[in-house]
Amino acid sequence: MAAPTLARAPERTTEPQKDSKRLVRRRRRIRENLTAYVFLAAGLICFALFSWYPIVRGLLLGFQQVNFSQPATWVGWENYQRLFDDPLFTTAWKNTGYFTLLALVFGFAAPFATAVVLNEFRHARSYLRMTVYLPVMLPPIVTMLLWRWFYDPGPGLFNNVLKIFHLPAQQWLESEHLAMVSLVLVSTWANMGTTTLIYLAALGSIPGELYEAAELDGATIRQRLTHVTIPQMRFILMITLLLQVIGTMQVFIEPFVLTGGGPDDATVTVLLLLYRYAFIYNDFGMASAMSTVLFLVLGVFAAVYLRLSRSKG
Repeated sequence: MAAPTLARAPERTTEPQKDSKRLVRRRRRIRENLTAYVFLAAGLICFALFSWYPIVRGLLLGFQQVNFSQPATWVGWENYQRLFDDPLFTTAWKNTGYFTLLALVFGFAAPFATAVVLNEFRHARSYLRMTVYLPVMLPPIVTMLLWRWFYDPGPGLFNNVLKIFHLPAQQWLESEHLAMVSLVLVSTWANMGTTTLIYLAALGSIPGELYEAAELDGATIRQRLTHVTIPQMRFILMITLLLQVIGTMQVFIEPFVLTGGGPDDATVTVLLLLYRYAFIYNDFGMASAMSTVLFLVLGVFAAVYLRLSRSKG
C-alpha cells in the first residue's frame, strides 16, 4: 500500500520578496512610459519648431520694426496703428468679403447641385466622380495658366464663344466689375471636386425609405429635395459652409497669378496685401500684424466649427 502524499504547504511570500516584485513592476512601468514619452517628445518637438514657434514669433514681429537690414526694434502698437490707417487694409477686407460672398453663391451651390445630379446616375458613376474631382488634382499654377488663356481678351476661349453668338468681347480680368467674378469662377472650378464628393457620401447615407415614402405621397423632385435631402444633410451643409468661409478668406493664388490685385486694387485680398507688405514693401512688422488680425478673424470661424463638430459627436 502506497504511503499517503502529504500536501505541500503554500510558500509564504516575505516582505522583501513583495518589495522586490513591486520594484520590478514599477521599473517596467517606468520603462514603458519613457518609451511612450520619447515618441511623444518627437511629435512635440516637430510641432514646437514648425508650428508653435512660428506662431509666437509672428505675434512678436507684429510689435517690432523688422526689415532684416538692421536689428529689430520694439515699436509696440505702432504697426497696428499704421495698418488700420492704411486705406488698402479696408479695401483688402472688402474685396475678401466680396470674394467670400460670391464663392458662397457659386462655390457652395454648384457642388451641391452637381452631387444631387450625379447621385441620380446609375451607370458610369465612378467615371463621373473622377471627372468632377480631376481639377483638384491639377497643380494650382497649371489651373491658373489654363484659365488665363480662357480669359484672354484676344484668342481666349470665352471671347471666341461670345463671338459665335455675335456678342461683344469682354475684358474678363481687366474690368473692375468682372475681375472678381472671374476669380471666383476659377476658384469654384478648381476646388469643387472635394466638396462634391463629400456631398455624394452624405447623400448615400440618407435612408432610401424616406425617398420612397415621399414618392408614395406624390412629392415632386423639388419637394423631395427641400423636405428630405436638405434636412438630412443640414449638418454637413453647415460644416462645409464654415470650411468654405475659412478657405475663401485665405484666397491668394488666384489674384496673385491672374490679376496681381488689379485693376485699380479691385482684387487685392488680405493675403495678397500681406504678401506685399512682407516681400514688396519689406515691412515684416506690418505683415505680421496683418497676419495676426487674420488669425483672430479665422479663429472665430474655427471655434464655431469645433463647437458644431463636438455637438454633433
